[in-house]
Amino acid sequence: MIIGVPKEIKNNENRVGMTPAGVKELVAHGHKVYVQHTAGLGSGFADDEYVAAGATILPTIEDVYSTAEMIIKVKEPIEPEYKLVKKGQLLFTYFHFACDRPLTDAMLASGATCIAYETVRDRQGTLPLLIPMSEVAGRMSIQEGARFLEKPQGGKGLLIGGVPGVKPAKVLILGAGVVGRNAALMAAGLGADVTITDISLPTLRHVAEVMPKNVKTLYSSRHNIEQELPSVDLVIGSVLIPGAKAPHLVTRDMLKLMRPGTVMVDVAIDQGGCFETSHPTTHSEPTYEVDGIVHYAVANIPGAVPFTSTLALTNATLPYALRLADKGWREACKADPGLAEGVNIVDGKITFKGVAEAFDLPCHKLEL
Repeated sequence: MIIGVPKEIKNNENRVGMTPAGVKELVAHGHKVYVQHTAGLGSGFADDEYVAAGATILPTIEDVYSTAEMIIKVKEPIEPEYKLVKKGQLLFTYFHFACDRPLTDAMLASGATCIAYETVRDRQGTLPLLIPMSEVAGRMSIQEGARFLEKPQGGKGLLIGGVPGVKPAKVLILGAGVVGRNAALMAAGLGADVTITDISLPTLRHVAEVMPKNVKTLYSSRHNIEQELPSVDLVIGSVLIPGAKAPHLVTRDMLKLMRPGTVMVDVAIDQGGCFETSHPTTHSEPTYEVDGIVHYAVANIPGAVPFTSTLALTNATLPYALRLADKGWREACKADPGLAEGVNIVDGKITFKGVAEAFDLPCHKLEL
């Protein structure tokens, strides 16, 4: 198979879809790999390393799309890329269709096959291609939240861990999935007073057993969240419904419960966000204020630490990329029902229920 690795063009996105090590594996399996000039530079991989691994370097993104049968990326195509996607081409990347109607319409019109990292499942029912970036995003949510609690950044002027004689910041984490648990670990390690919520009692029991003593659990309900907000300094939104829009757990009217300078980090923003007042931001302009509350809603949080993120992501995606290249996507999905769940769009038809429901469009059975 002919595989293309374009350079990411989303704002401050420095990750790359394939490392030189991954290229070497694909080439060893008999595939041809074309990498765009400087695609890996932001993650620390020079063109020479890709060439040494067996790749061919192409000068432009147009060259990569026009040459490849399968495109391997990190983030969803953005508007300048829509016209480059070809009928019958396979795209393997994060898409998050349910919160992006223009992207959905563009991929439907392209006739391409879109396999979304975020809805692929393994035999245990977990999301193996989402977990690595959720781990990074969860940990970074606290790092970024602590930064924006500083007064020059618009926050209250709090040190998240406090000092002897001064209380630490109070952190509320909505959702005890991979993002939430990693956020809780980071916040606890910094000495914060942490509360983590979820609607799953077994999950909360597990969290209570494994987390440090400065992490408390709370059942997630509107009432309980409202009771916490007046005393909270940092709120992390980390609720996920795979492939579908995130629910709004903090509404506009709930902002008045918080003190000015409180920081809210919406890690679910690439699925629409779990705060009603959230809208996507970028690493170059990461925050904005609503009613005195600082909102951080960067849609590609792990893109700020590409040396870590690219390796973590490609460790997980490479085995799937090899299967798709070796067998073709239909045979690979026949052999792995969890991979088949990653197929969101095929030949102008939506095949993933959450995406269809988000836009009230028909959902078609995936024909393999």
